[in-house]
Amino acid sequence: MLLIRSLLHMAWLLITVIPWGLALLLISLWVRRTTLWWFAVDWFRLVIWGTRVFLRVQVRVRGLDNLPVGATTAAVLLSKHQSTLETLLIPTLMPRPLAFVFKRELLRIPFFGWSMARLNMIHIDRESRALAMKHVIEQGKQRLAQGTWVIMFPEGTRIARGQSGTYQTAGTRLAVESGAPVVPIAVSSGKCWPRQGFIKYPGVVEVSIGPAIASVGREPKELMREVQAWIETEMRRIDPDAYL
Repeated sequence: MLLIRSLLHMAWLLITVIPWGLALLLISLWVRRTTLWWFAVDWFRLVIWGTRVFLRVQVRVRGLDNLPVGATTAAVLLSKHQSTLETLLIPTLMPRPLAFVFKRELLRIPFFGWSMARLNMIHIDRESRALAMKHVIEQGKQRLAQGTWVIMFPEGTRIARGQSGTYQTAGTRLAVESGAPVVPIAVSSGKCWPRQGFIKYPGVVEVSIGPAIASVGREPKELMREVQAWIETEMRRIDPDAYL
């Protein structure tokens, strides 16, 4: 049954992404980036609906009241990364357009990557770390000034459930240089949607949004240590079985 549900869910993604991606590419010729973003988010919501229906995965969210408020308020979101689920889920929870920081190679994925190329994202070349950092800071400050929040996964890649990766400081460097607050996010997606393997499992995914942390006058490494401490402590609260 798990295999059948996983197959149905994958079919749902493929069936919906093609027409949605084509429509996005078409309307991108006329509409503004903000309108285009919310059109893309509607597909994310469709995927999350399919995740709930086909995989029997429920989502429980806490801390939405911790998000900065105000039409001109900037934010840098730094999230735990265990699977593809949070990439699709977090945009549906946010009141503002997001700019993901991701490797340029993803733009080659048919339909999905082509659509992402039309959105206001931050594409980096991972082979040049110094150049990638420069692009994150420059483009990130531009997106924040435009009213778009920047979201990054500070561990850099999907991390197995119950594990912790190396937290990189690009996100906190951007926050310090722009003056934007940092919002840490813990998510227990790995127990239902593992980072590797095709089979998904029913259950409840917890998303916990922490209090915004001021970045003004902070040092990036020290700020990242605070972010890491909050995320990893919260992970042990929302998914204790993973840390036994």
